[in-house]
Amino acid sequence: MKLYFAPMTCSLSPHIVLRELGLPFELVRVNNQSKRTADGRDFREINPKGYVAALVLDNGEVLTEGPAIVQYFADRVPGNSLAPANGTWERSRLQELLNFITSEIHGGCTPLLNADIPEPTKDIFRQKLFKRLDYLNKQLIDKDYLLNAFGVADAYLFTVLKWLPFFNIDVNDWKALGTFMARIEARPSVQAAIAAEEATQPV
Repeated sequence: MKLYFAPMTCSLSPHIVLRELGLPFELVRVNNQSKRTADGRDFREINPKGYVAALVLDNGEVLTEGPAIVQYFADRVPGNSLAPANGTWERSRLQELLNFITSEIHGGCTPLLNADIPEPTKDIFRQKLFKRLDYLNKQLIDKDYLLNAFGVADAYLFTVLKWLPFFNIDVNDWKALGTFMARIEARPSVQAAIAAEEATQPV
């Protein structure tokens, strides 16, 4: 299977999960501006939405949206600790977390990337994002991970929090979040994923 990615985007999360699980895959870089892929395709033919991540299976099926992709990976390896079993209360809790990260953290960062939005308006979005970071900081004060062990939600949260320096936001202003980021970044799978992406050539 192929994972289509762009550096410093949300596609890092499924990339980390692939390495945690030891699943075989091919990494294919995408140019976010031109929409060309390293294997010579128009990325919009793979994912008409036009953004990463996209997973192409060996049978040609395509799956998009990071939270769906990471759960698909976890379900392919029975007995792993990255996601609770389907149909359990714990899996519902995981989906709650993934939705929160998607809408409130990932989505909360999106306006800050838009050069057309004036700074006073961005300040409103920043204050809303800070409230969400306050919430996560409280959740992580007395535990190492969002759930009982490192899982797909941690990979996703780590990925989006890595964007904060682009907005002149220091994650260490939230002590538990800063500790969380250092803990996740030390994982071999995370270091390997970041190194592999940095080693790819621009498209």
